[in-house]
Amino acid sequence: MPFYESVFIARQDISSTQAEALTETFSNIITENGGTVVSNESWGLRSLSFRMNKNRKGHYVMLNIDSPGPAIHEMERQMRINEDILRYMTIRVDELEEGPSAMLRNKDRDDRPRRGGDRGDRGDRGPRRDRDEAPAPAPAPVAEAEAAAPSEGES
Repeated sequence: MPFYESVFIARQDISSTQAEALTETFSNIITENGGTVVSNESWGLRSLSFRMNKNRKGHYVMLNIDSPGPAIHEMERQMRINEDILRYMTIRVDELEEGPSAMLRNKDRDDRPRRGGDRGDRGDRGPRRDRDEAPAPAPAPVAEAEAAAPSEGES
């Protein structure tokens, strides 16, 4: 059977449990029509790039599906009917991704440079003098240096 990736965006008004119920509903449609949902990922409530039907945010969910074409058509038909779904997109892929999707990997990424802190790591701009180098010794005050040195007339 062919593989599909389907992503849908649900309205921001619904709760997370209602978004999970929508995911379960669409998974049941696929299994009733002879397919299987290999995995599903909830990407959570995310901001939209532009307003859709007066919504600025939406619950994003991705389904990895191994199913015949008619099951996909039925799932998309149900998505069109459901008023809680803002947008959906299903694409056919050659093989399903193993592990988390790019969206979840991007969220868990730790290789980003940190701002602030006291790591001393300034990237390629060089060291900061006030923190990374030892301070230069302070010059002796002029008044003390003159008082300590004997003058020409004294011996």
